[in-house]
Amino acid sequence: MKKFLNSVDTVLTESLDGFVAAHSDILALGEEHKFVRRKELKPGKVALISGGGSGHEPLHGGLVGHGMLDAACPGQVFTSPTPDQMLAAVQAVDTGAGCLFIVKNYEGDVMNFDMAAEMSEGVQQVVTNDDVAVENSSYTTGRRGVAGTLVVEKIVGAAAEQGMALPELKALGDRVNGATRSMGVALTSCTVPAAGRPTFEIGDNEMEFGVGIHGEPGRRRDSLRSADAIAGEICAAILGDLGGRAKGPALLFVNGFGGTPSMELYLMYNSARKIFERSSVRVTRSLVGSYVTSLDMAGCSITLTMLDDEMTALWDAPVHTAALRWGM
Repeated sequence: MKKFLNSVDTVLTESLDGFVAAHSDILALGEEHKFVRRKELKPGKVALISGGGSGHEPLHGGLVGHGMLDAACPGQVFTSPTPDQMLAAVQAVDTGAGCLFIVKNYEGDVMNFDMAAEMSEGVQQVVTNDDVAVENSSYTTGRRGVAGTLVVEKIVGAAAEQGMALPELKALGDRVNGATRSMGVALTSCTVPAAGRPTFEIGDNEMEFGVGIHGEPGRRRDSLRSADAIAGEICAAILGDLGGRAKGPALLFVNGFGGTPSMELYLMYNSARKIFERSSVRVTRSLVGSYVTSLDMAGCSITLTMLDDEMTALWDAPVHTAALRWGM
């Protein structure tokens, strides 16, 4: 294993120190590294809080800032944050309008955010489950929450910035999640620093189809195929799952898992866009890049969100975070 490390025990805290120092104009670090929060809070705004295991950067800390999250709670690598982290974040960023938790559907995340919500007042939750690859996995009951989580956080974050109340934000988040489908493919494993070896073994001419963002198994192990063939199967699964909803304007998000060059991600975007637009989908908004990663895994996911006018306007609304910035 070759990684830039001082110690596997301090990799998270040292990374967080560097991350917040690099973006000190917009971010502050919570006590004991429990959370990252917006440096300047907006009084009277519903606070959005998310989080999860580290290793998926820039999700979630990189999405803290104007127009998105108010705080993000980082767990250890691929390990859920603890309820006391969420409680500390609530206390730090709730300015009186309540809080909305945005939670990926992984059992540890759901359990710990549930516990924090039960111990707080004025907290509601949106659980994302956009992955169409498998109905249940080793980490979940029901579908996994993956790259579509970013789409929910951006659209709901913009609505919160504009003053939308907590119940309406919860309904909006559920609506965006319901309009979003994702699926991924891995070409290599990832290496968790504490383990020091790849999470799974995969041959030079193999791919893991439908892989999760922790390297957990997908639909099947298969021989590596062309980008067009891979995109074709992923897009067909997404379109089939959406059914009659797969028509009209949409956001196409091609996400890298951490070890895939931009050149390949744009190639996959090109393949996916052509496939979707041969159906009744019109790609009117796009995002390409490594935003919901799995450490150093090579691979990507494709996310499609069916848009209406409100969701489009909220996607376009100004955002200023470490990872996403436009309209400011």
